[in-house]
Amino acid sequence: MKNLKDEEYNSLKSNFISLTVLQAANYILPLITLPYLVKVLGIEYFGLLAFATATIAYFGILTDYGFNLTATKEISIHRENKTKTIEIFSSVMSIKFVLLLLSLSILTLIVFSFNKFSEHWEIYFLTFGSVIGQFLFPVCFFQGMEKMKYITYLNLVSKSIFTIAIFVFVQEQSDIHLVPLFFSLGAILAGLASLYLIHKEFNIHFQLQSFTTIKEYFIDGWHVFLSRFYVSMYTTTNLLLLGLFTNNVLVGYYAIAEKIVLAIAGIFEPLNQTLYPYLARKYKENFQLFVHFLKRTSLLFIVTTSILLMLSEYFVDNLVYLVQGSYQTTISYLLSLFLLRILTYPFGGLLSNALIIMKQTNYYMRVMNYTVLLNFLLVPVAIYFYQASGLIIAFLLVTFIHVLLLWYYVNKAIQSIRKQ
Repeated sequence: MKNLKDEEYNSLKSNFISLTVLQAANYILPLITLPYLVKVLGIEYFGLLAFATATIAYFGILTDYGFNLTATKEISIHRENKTKTIEIFSSVMSIKFVLLLLSLSILTLIVFSFNKFSEHWEIYFLTFGSVIGQFLFPVCFFQGMEKMKYITYLNLVSKSIFTIAIFVFVQEQSDIHLVPLFFSLGAILAGLASLYLIHKEFNIHFQLQSFTTIKEYFIDGWHVFLSRFYVSMYTTTNLLLLGLFTNNVLVGYYAIAEKIVLAIAGIFEPLNQTLYPYLARKYKENFQLFVHFLKRTSLLFIVTTSILLMLSEYFVDNLVYLVQGSYQTTISYLLSLFLLRILTYPFGGLLSNALIIMKQTNYYMRVMNYTVLLNFLLVPVAIYFYQASGLIIAFLLVTFIHVLLLWYYVNKAIQSIRKQ
């Protein structure tokens, strides 16, 4: 940190703390409700909610379209230029609105075309409310301005209120529809409040942009959107495959183990999100400092993930009891396997961001192509023969190879740039 200016360091520290609190809320609040929901709804209906959430996640990716990276970078670079900032904000919101309508149309087609979805159609549409909230909340603006505290305040308040509502109003299995309803309402209200803050605090308002301008931002986000879609192909899709090949009970077991792992490994996301706009600026200002900081962050990740893994494995049964409310050997076994994901989790974001910042989208897409192909070769077969445990083992192998490929191409890109 001695290479950072005091002002930059304070900004990074403030943003990191804000995003850490937000990340804790994103994972801890659902974990608080998890034992209660499993008890009230039963593991099968809990699995149904997990399956619906995984389905709707695709539409969240489509609507976001990668702007949390591309638009964040643009706003970070041009944040002193109000006219340019308004152009970026307005173009992004226009594109996201069209993608939101497209997503809703696709969901409607899917839900009423397949019995697997139409049987509980209301769950899927209520869960889709979270996508509406995501559309309304331009996270990229606050990240680009490096004012992450606003994201934290809005999300923390809304999520807390509607988490409490679950304990108050969800009393029996027939109340299952209230769970996605409350979370969606929280997301929508946070989104509306964020738009108000952008107008009041930053004096930024929506202006219609030309088709040419909107097209430029759409093209700029294409590769990042593909990359995020590809990531979902070997993360979210795996849970869907498990649900299609097995049953909601196994999906429930898997979802509980996954939530615990993400709650632990997710502590690295705030750091990656905080560093992204900083690294984007440093890449333009001082390439050597960019590389140095990348290496130091990687070393930090190696040490901390190893410590977290050992601690988590030691307390695996206690973690299951804390979240599930009882000792469950099946979940403990799945979690013990899944915890190895901690070792690779932070590197996916860090190294992917590095390739995007260095404008090495060809390398990045090559890695994603290999990863998705490998995932679809291994996971369906693993699920067919070994169900949830097979899925986890195959997924871990895929993620380890994914990170190794990213590491190889990041180093290749660095060497190439140094020779220029």
